[in-house]
Amino acid sequence: MIQALSEYQFLQNALLSGIFASIVCGIIGVIIVEKRLVMMSGGIAHTAYGGVGLGYLLGFEPILGAFLFSICAALGIGYIRRKGSTNSDVIIGLFWSLGMALGILFIALMPGYPPDMSSYLFGNILSVTKANLYLIIVLTVIVVLVIVTLYNDWKAYLFDEEFASILGIKTALLNYLLLILVAMSVVVLIRVVGIILVLALLTAPAATAGLLTADLKKRMLYAVLLGNVFCISGLWISYQMNIASGASIVILSAAFYFALYAVKSVVRKWKGRKIRES
Repeated sequence: MIQALSEYQFLQNALLSGIFASIVCGIIGVIIVEKRLVMMSGGIAHTAYGGVGLGYLLGFEPILGAFLFSICAALGIGYIRRKGSTNSDVIIGLFWSLGMALGILFIALMPGYPPDMSSYLFGNILSVTKANLYLIIVLTVIVVLVIVTLYNDWKAYLFDEEFASILGIKTALLNYLLLILVAMSVVVLIRVVGIILVLALLTAPAATAGLLTADLKKRMLYAVLLGNVFCISGLWISYQMNIASGASIVILSAAFYFALYAVKSVVRKWKGRKIRES
């Protein structure tokens, strides 16, 4: 595969997109898992399908449509959730299903043969174009800069939102900003693992890192490193076996998490038994 990397542009694009996607997953994924916003992230991700369909219908880049719909969904879910007038699970479910339904409707309204949507639903890292890669890089840089610049505020916000508010931190702004960053992360990951599998890659490396350390900065670092391992290994497996890249990456991520969780559980039980015997 190393020789193929030097020869084929599409493999270079795939490798770079996987690396940048791993950076986003590692940073935002830890915050999502810590704030228990996994399902909300899934709602934002699936709403993006409506934007993809709109892009095809109106003739502009589908990823830009996904970005627009994701941002609107993030702000809408965040606003209604903070108002507290309706159960947030209901809102997430409605946005989730509405986005998918709009995507199907927009595709159905297109004249002629409908496009193949499988790469947007299930991902195809090997089909990442130069334009997609540039967008991924820009969004990744924005996400990293926002997190690094406001790192102490994020740390207080994750520790205790009410305490952070007492300290003078604008928690409402951080909440909306977090949802916008999630929307950006979704757009970064669509071409890598697809809308359906975005949730797994956002959570698996972060959850795995949480089993290794409780320190926030180390968790982010470990999640980034694990994400890179999963993406590069999944890319290699998909290239060698000619199978879907998104599925390879996600299966590898989930399998590693469950394996580590099982090992940690066995070690914990063994230590507990040793303590009782002594």
